[in-house]
Amino acid sequence: MFGTPGKQAVTMTPAAAAQIAKLMERDHHMGLRIGVKKGGCAGMEYTMEYVTAVDPLDEVVEQGGARVMIAPMAQMFLFGTEIDYQVSLLESGFRFNNPNVAEACGCGESIKFANM
Repeated sequence: MFGTPGKQAVTMTPAAAAQIAKLMERDHHMGLRIGVKKGGCAGMEYTMEYVTAVDPLDEVVEQGGARVMIAPMAQMFLFGTEIDYQVSLLESGFRFNNPNVAEACGCGESIKFANM
């Protein structure tokens, strides 16, 4: 919907694609839907949920065996985002490298977009 011809709305690092593909296979899901919602100290939060069916309005990105669906209301906020998966000694999880974010809170859980 908000894409540029020939360019995917979001990209995934090889680590993120591998983790999403692993979760899809293990739990027999169609993919992972990402979005944003109001909340957190900076105003917005990312959402992630497993899906068993693709919504016709979702933007679908497939890469390296992984499938990510972008919820319609989140497409303009997530365009250009790189999804990464990082593992450290204390935690592991997905990270969003989003060029549209103007501010993030200290805990890293909420964000604020430019012009909001």
